[in-house]
Amino acid sequence: MASTPAPPQAPPKPTWDPRRPAPQLPWLRPTIRIRLTLLYGGMFLIAGILLLSIIYLVAAQALNVGSKLPFEITTGSVTSDICRNLPSSGTSEVMNRAINACVNDQRQHALDDLLSRSLLALLGLAIIAFAFGYAMAGRVLSPLGRILRTARAVAGSDLSRRIELDGPDDEIKELADTFDDMLERLERAFTAQQRFVGNASHELRTPLAINRTLLEVHLSDPGAPPELQQLGKTLLATNERSEQLVEGLLLLARSDNQIVERKPVDLAEVAEQAVDQVRAEAEAKGVAIRSEQRSAVVQGNGVLLERIALNLVQNAVRYNVPEDGWVEVTTEVQHGQAVLTVSNTGPVVPAYEVDDLFEPFKRLRGADRTGSDKGVGLGLSIVRSVARAHGGHISAQPREGGGLVMRVTLPV
Repeated sequence: MASTPAPPQAPPKPTWDPRRPAPQLPWLRPTIRIRLTLLYGGMFLIAGILLLSIIYLVAAQALNVGSKLPFEITTGSVTSDICRNLPSSGTSEVMNRAINACVNDQRQHALDDLLSRSLLALLGLAIIAFAFGYAMAGRVLSPLGRILRTARAVAGSDLSRRIELDGPDDEIKELADTFDDMLERLERAFTAQQRFVGNASHELRTPLAINRTLLEVHLSDPGAPPELQQLGKTLLATNERSEQLVEGLLLLARSDNQIVERKPVDLAEVAEQAVDQVRAEAEAKGVAIRSEQRSAVVQGNGVLLERIALNLVQNAVRYNVPEDGWVEVTTEVQHGQAVLTVSNTGPVVPAYEVDDLFEPFKRLRGADRTGSDKGVGLGLSIVRSVARAHGGHISAQPREGGGLVMRVTLPV
């Protein structure tokens, strides 16, 4: 009897992302203030070196005596407190050579002293120049710091902030005014989006709720023909799927924004509630759920965080093996980050298809896109969007032998 071939193994996931640039050391990319400081100080240093060289050359030329003194001794004796090696007596030629050597030595000594004192003065002035350049660069770039602080505040969904920079009408003020105009347009667009989401929520839910009520009333009629009963069940299932799709799209639109109001939420409680809601479905499919929750408190929206756990656990149960499947849910704190991990058995997932699972309406290759009872293809998109809104991220890794390991990391 031929043995059954082993299931194909998922290819290994690369340990690096080719789309991300290689990491660089911080000191290889100095700030603009440091670069301006180096520019100011470097220009001063170069100018000081040129000036010192010119002064040195001019002084050397002025003190150049040459091989012959402008005077000669013809008779008598010479004494000096500086040139102590002068002969007390001798021919005029010997005494002239001694005096010439003494004068040249004093000339070289004066030039060396001038050079050393000038270098010390240049070093002191260079330090002052670099400090002055650093201070001036900070003053010149202070409007950019204001722009940066405003941009960071806007990144926290505070679109009402404005720079409102005062000062001369230069390029920096023009940049600040342009940034304020952009924020104004973004705030209007964001307000319009919120208004649209609210209106769409009402306009789309109302007819679907009416359709569901009419279908349920029709199905409750015992005298309805079997054909109409079957048609009503089909339409009710289609209507329920449309409701799920609308709810998913609205939640995805809301979760794309940063969370403004945050409260302490324990991921352990959120995961436990999600497991309790999915336990009945897991038992019906024969999937065992193992959970180990440790307290991991984060600042965020409890409803959206519960949707993260619920979507991950539901996907882990629905996309599982037909027999002896399991799902493992854990929460813990690692390296100052709250981590929610959901692992499951299931079909083999190629590593190159993992990133596509987080796109809206994307499923594994071969999965049914219509008429499926496994959802509408928005679960992982919502999870990623909610995680980003809380300042975290989600990663997926194929398990050896089939299934996935989903890991959500959130700041505590």
